[in-house]
Amino acid sequence: MTYFIAALLGAIQGLTEFLPVSSTAHLLIAGRLLGYEDPAFTVMIQLGSMLAIMWVYRVKIATVVRGLPSDRDARRFALMLLVAVGPALGAGALLGDYVQVVLYESGRVIAGAFIAGGVVMLLVERFRPAPVVLEAERTPVSRAFGVGLCQMLSLVPGVSRSGATIVGGMLMRLDRPAAAEFSFFLAMPTMVAAFVYELMQVRAYLGAERAAEIAIGFVTAFIASAVVVKPFLFCVRRSGFAPFAWYRIAFGAGLLALFPAG
Repeated sequence: MTYFIAALLGAIQGLTEFLPVSSTAHLLIAGRLLGYEDPAFTVMIQLGSMLAIMWVYRVKIATVVRGLPSDRDARRFALMLLVAVGPALGAGALLGDYVQVVLYESGRVIAGAFIAGGVVMLLVERFRPAPVVLEAERTPVSRAFGVGLCQMLSLVPGVSRSGATIVGGMLMRLDRPAAAEFSFFLAMPTMVAAFVYELMQVRAYLGAERAAEIAIGFVTAFIASAVVVKPFLFCVRRSGFAPFAWYRIAFGAGLLALFPAG
């Protein structure tokens, strides 16, 4: 049964990590409902999602790395991501302990963030400025910094890192698919930094007795993340982000309805 739960949680992590629906909140809620709360397990399956997005964009990563010594576009791309990731790293260093100790334990905060995020997404979809950036890799550094500021909001569980960066991208006048893909690019350095930080915190909980469960969760998270990226981009091009916004509102309302029952 624990192997099945590990696979289920890995799939939840993988399917929600790059959608604007907050993988952190889904894992917190699913883990509590299933009675399976292991910080080391959660950190390691997030590694699966991180490696999956790197695998999906492996050609782009290799091109940028090879071009850093001589290619101006490669250096600008790296600078774009460095500038964008900075605000979240600073905010995480200052507020990370408070977020994990206080906000992660508040179901009402999570539910409220789900609903508020859905409403904001609908408003941005309706009133967003006309896009001027059609390719994520061509995002100006100044606009990338604006997206990075929005990413700081994802420290609140339920906000969603991808949701915050996608909304930020649209506000910075990126086209919908470009905003989604920029969110994927920005996820790489953000997730690497978060993984290293969280691994240092939970390293004492890592042990051989949980290796099989971690491996199962890691593999299912990797597969689910790798599979969901392309369909998500297709959905965004066809329908925008409104379906995810309504899902967030319904999910948050459902959480609030559960509180009287504990």
